Amino acid sequence: MDLGLSGRTVLVTGATGDLGTVVARAFAEAGARVVTGYNTNREAAERLAEELGNGSFAIRYSLDDPDSVAAAVREIERSHGGLDVLVPLAARLSGRRPDADSFATAPPEEWVPFVEDNLLRTLRTVQLALPAMRERGWGRIVLVSSHLARNGRAGMEFYGAAKAALHGFTRSLMWDAGASGVLVNVVCPGVTLTERVRARMPEQAREAERAATPSRTLTRPEDVANLIVFLASAANGNITGETITVAGGR
Repeated sequence: MDLGLSGRTVLVTGATGDLGTVVARAFAEAGARVVTGYNTNREAAERLAEELGNGSFAIRYSLDDPDSVAAAVREIERSHGGLDVLVPLAARLSGRRPDADSFATAPPEEWVPFVEDNLLRTLRTVQLALPAMRERGWGRIVLVSSHLARNGRAGMEFYGAAKAALHGFTRSLMWDAGASGVLVNVVCPGVTLTERVRARMPEQAREAERAATPSRTLTRPEDVANLIVFLASAANGNITGETITVAGGR
C-alpha cells in the first residue's frame, strides 16, 4: 500500500522519547521527512534525524518555552513551506498528584502548569500548524491520548483531564479543518511496553495486565506507531474526529 508520505514533512514533538523515536522511524520508513522535536536532548534528536535521512532534521520544541512552539512551526514553514503532518507527542510525564494530597487539597501550583503543558501547548501547536495545511488543501493531525482518559486511576485526575480534553477538542476541530482537506484523529494507547514502562512496572503487574487483556498481548510502541502513520497518511481517505484505542480489546 502506498501511504503517500514520500516527500511529506512530519513534525514529531517529543521525538527523543521512547514512543517518539519509534514513531519517527516509522514515518521515515514510509518515505517522509521527519522533523524531530526535542526539549533538551539536542544531540539525541540530531542523531535520530541523521539516522532517518530523507532530509530529516532536529528542531527545539520546549513545553517550558511557549515561544519555541511558534518558532518551530515558523522554521518549518520557512524551510519547507509548512507541515503536512503533525504528531505532538511532547508531554509532561509526571501526572500523578502527590500521595499526601487529595484531589480537594492539591494546590493549583502543582497541577495548573501540568494541564497547561499537556493540553494548552498541544492546542497551540495545532493552531499554528493548521493554516499552512489549509492553504495546501491537505494535512493530517494525530494526537495521542491515554487509556487513563477512559479508565481512570487514583491520583491521575489532572493527567486524565488533560488527555480526555483531546477527545472533545478533536470532535470539534474536525468541523473546522475537514473542509480544507485536513483530517484530525486521536490514538489512545493502553499500557504500552516502552522502555520507561518496562523499567517502572514490575513484571508481576505486566502479567496481570496481559491476563486482563482479551488479546493476551500488551501493546508495543510499534503497534501505536503503525496506527499513527496510517491515520497520518493518504491511505486514510476520510477518517476524522475519531478516537481509536490500541489496547488489545481493553
